[in-house]
Amino acid sequence: MTAATYQYVDLPDAAVVTTRALLTARENIADTVAARAMMCIHGGAGFGKTLAVNTCLRELEPAEDVRRVTFRARPTARAVRYELFTALDLPGEPPRHPSEFDRLLKNALAEHPRTFLVDEAQWLNGEAFEYFRYLWDGPATRFAVVFVGGEGCHTVLRREPMLSSRVFIRQHFTRLTPEEVQQVIPLFHPVWADADPEDIAFADSHAAHGNFRAWAQLTAHTRTALARTGRPRADRELLRWAFSRLA
Repeated sequence: MTAATYQYVDLPDAAVVTTRALLTARENIADTVAARAMMCIHGGAGFGKTLAVNTCLRELEPAEDVRRVTFRARPTARAVRYELFTALDLPGEPPRHPSEFDRLLKNALAEHPRTFLVDEAQWLNGEAFEYFRYLWDGPATRFAVVFVGGEGCHTVLRREPMLSSRVFIRQHFTRLTPEEVQQVIPLFHPVWADADPEDIAFADSHAAHGNFRAWAQLTAHTRTALARTGRPRADRELLRWAFSRLA
């Protein structure tokens, strides 16, 4: 997977910026993988959680066997079994009986160390989280789990004491501060490389609000405006036009 794959929109020339949150995630994920433990990264939508985790996990490949799983609409334990069966590329047809299915997954997870990225983990309910705990507790299984999701992910985890007590590290992603915006946005895309810091602050306070996904959207529209107008850099008039396109 290339870095561009992680971006919310297809944004040529965008760079993965090493924010404080990404540096912290890199350290936390490395420690979690080394311990074959479970961790939770949570925060609001668009704060860069998935991009940061994908970037950090990619640095561990190919030495680390990373499997990515995404769930929707509050999956049951049965749905988790089938997703793991697919993620592990297991041959044949999935077993029909839960006990047989569990035995197959445990055997597969004991073969060699792995790491699972479970994205959109806010959709997991207590039953689904508990099933991951059940597999992870197997004496022979050897895998780490990185749960990534919205604030609801952490809330559900806290309601499951047996799983919550096994979460090795928790990391909360928040909005970029105004100071961070001035540091990282000029590095994020050439559109902002020579922009006036006051214009960057204007764009953040009126549109992006420290949200990396919003900055990606705003950058795409600003790039379009620059191409159409032939202007050398973004100004307030151009930025207001870009604002008008945002939801």
